[in-house]
Amino acid sequence: MTTADEPTAIAPHDQYPTGVRDLHLTDSVRSARDDARAQGGQTGAWMPYLPASGSPHCPPAVEPAALVWAETVAPGGYTHKVLARGTRLRFDDPTGDACPHLLLFNALETTERLNVADTQKIPWQAYLGENHPLLSGDGRVLAVVTGDSSSRHDAFCGTTTDAWNERKYGDARPHGPSPSGRALFLKAAAKHGLSRRDLPPSLSFFQGVRVEADGALAWRGSAGPGTHVELLAEMPLLVLVANAAHPLDPRPGYVVGPLRVHAWRAAATGPGDPRFTATPELHRAYLNTVDYCEARGL
Repeated sequence: MTTADEPTAIAPHDQYPTGVRDLHLTDSVRSARDDARAQGGQTGAWMPYLPASGSPHCPPAVEPAALVWAETVAPGGYTHKVLARGTRLRFDDPTGDACPHLLLFNALETTERLNVADTQKIPWQAYLGENHPLLSGDGRVLAVVTGDSSSRHDAFCGTTTDAWNERKYGDARPHGPSPSGRALFLKAAAKHGLSRRDLPPSLSFFQGVRVEADGALAWRGSAGPGTHVELLAEMPLLVLVANAAHPLDPRPGYVVGPLRVHAWRAAATGPGDPRFTATPELHRAYLNTVDYCEARGL
């Protein structure tokens, strides 16, 4: 459904030629209707796949029929979804330049949201990797990293702001050539009744950051094309993703590649899973999570 060649630094609105309106006949309601229907079978390099089972990039060992979300997110694009508890979520970086900035909310009560500080502090680990919990400020596990072939992630810097992008690239408009991650998050959040004040600091995948001995933050870039990271939703989640250039990327241009997103039904972590009692801190977080979910019949 999509082409194999996926450009790495083109905003979605820049893929169409100048004067594209001249290609469409819309001088009457009937002409506009016929023109709109004629576009129905067309596909693009970045798009959601409906139904999700039609994705041409289904993850290995996953039955296409099990997919509940399948999408290729444009460079400089965003996406959002509400996922059930027990859903597995996978991000793939086909070119080595994807940079998904992520925000998670409790889909039932969006005042509960990702707390990046607790996500680093409670597990005694600042670097994201397999089995790392993504915690809310209420001491519950929103999601956990269940697979990681990249090891290049960031829970320090957050995403870019309009001021940052205007200073570096000269433009930060969400539909411009270099949208800020914050602007993209705001568009995604608005689809769910959330505003600027509802957006906490985010984390990001595939473009690594490390703390040097002197405390400086050093950008390590990606592990190359073909890596992935998988999450497991431990609560009903509202997921917001902004696929935007990393704020510490030293390259002068706005460089970001396409992002593949897939999700499928699975089971949340239970008491019989080794992860449930891996550490005293994680055990308490999972007990809080299960208590919340079971009280609501989830």
